[in-house]
Amino acid sequence: MKLRLSIAGLAACLAAGMAGCTTTEEANQAIQGRWIGQSSDAFFSQYGPPASQFPLNGGGTIYTWRGGETDRNIPAQYRPTTKQELELEKKGPRTIINIGGDMSMDRAPPGQVLVSQARTEQLGCEAQITTNPAGVITAIRASRDTDGEGFSLSRCAEVFGVTN
Repeated sequence: MKLRLSIAGLAACLAAGMAGCTTTEEANQAIQGRWIGQSSDAFFSQYGPPASQFPLNGGGTIYTWRGGETDRNIPAQYRPTTKQELELEKKGPRTIINIGGDMSMDRAPPGQVLVSQARTEQLGCEAQITTNPAGVITAIRASRDTDGEGFSLSRCAEVFGVTN
């Protein structure tokens, strides 16, 4: 499913002329350029506190930071009914077998066939931040990055304000 969404996101980016499309790698490069050598206190003051921390033997710390959590509602998708499907409908009612366990069903409008049900996707960004004993950031990278809310392929890019 993630591959299909990424391909759909990529297609949308191409259609939009690549305006606003940023990948996780581009977001990583931008946040590394902006934050390596800066105080972790400055980062956490701007983006919020870390979710967890792990002390290193050398006195530094690895922080896990999470942010930008939001839900995106994906509407149900339909396609036109084919001639064969119309002929089958004329012969009588069809039996629907629900294997997934979710008994809520979207109903297709007349002349349409349901391709995928409405759903909610959770979007978010997670970053690993390594600091030296003085609290200066020595490494930072997105460790979990979903598609963005808009045409962006990176939620981290949206959260950190990375643009092309």
